[in-house]
Amino acid sequence: MTGRERRAADYVLAAAAPVTWGTTYFVTTNFLPPGYPLMAALSRALPAGLLLLAIARRLPSGVWWYRILVLGILNFSLFFPMLYAAAYRLPGGVAATVVSTQPLLVVLLSRWLLGGAISTRAVATALAGLGGVAMTVLTPAAYLDAIGVVAGLVAAASMATGVVLSRRWSPEVPLLTFTALQLTAGGLVLLPVAVLFEWPMPALNGANLAGFAYLSLVGCALTYILWFQGISKLETTSVSRLALLSPVTATVIGVLLAGESLGSLQMAGVAIVLVSMIVSGGGRSPTRPDATVTAAGPVRGEELRTG
Repeated sequence: MTGRERRAADYVLAAAAPVTWGTTYFVTTNFLPPGYPLMAALSRALPAGLLLLAIARRLPSGVWWYRILVLGILNFSLFFPMLYAAAYRLPGGVAATVVSTQPLLVVLLSRWLLGGAISTRAVATALAGLGGVAMTVLTPAAYLDAIGVVAGLVAAASMATGVVLSRRWSPEVPLLTFTALQLTAGGLVLLPVAVLFEWPMPALNGANLAGFAYLSLVGCALTYILWFQGISKLETTSVSRLALLSPVTATVIGVLLAGESLGSLQMAGVAIVLVSMIVSGGGRSPTRPDATVTAAGPVRGEELRTG
């Protein structure tokens, strides 16, 4: 397999993550009990993390206790609840558009944390993707709620920072280990908050259990392994753009399964998102950044030990 073919394969595998995340809204609204965003976030992250951790059998050591905690909070403990909060307080289209500022934030954070110049193409494709999402999901009845907008922006900033730091701090250990540790840390941080505010939950039926199992095992454990693999192998600005596939997938599922319609403006928006990702993914495959050597010393796989 040539370098270009390997890059294309990495891009497709990474894209599978946000495509799967695009099913979350349909599964949540049709299979989960309503009104429990924190418990939904907890049940999505912690079981997946514990399962993968039992397989990986590794724990962090040294500086990696701190780094894993930070990444777990950014990628899961903070991102998931803020995403749900934005979705509850804003129309779905507005929430998706606000959160879709994430690729643009990645461009700016990459300049600060990873070094290198800000690419005009990266900024242009990020803006085009944001516009495409807006065309796809916004409706004339859309309205703004200040708390919902702030929650959406916090979710976007949290995800963007998690993407960039995952690249900067990416250890030389199996992706399963890296994913397991972050999911477990994020889930443990969420645990007391979810129990304090949303316990007890109502009795769960078979559909509820199936929804939770899907979101945890498929929508979290599997997809985040693919996502972190993309972050480690592709440019952060390119892989972050793939997150725009999530609202596009949610729109398509609404058409196929919920009887919604797709107008010409929405189809044009989908086309713009896809073109922006193709253009952004056309750059050179990145090398491992020198930024992974920090004041704490070089990142080595030996800093994680077998548990």
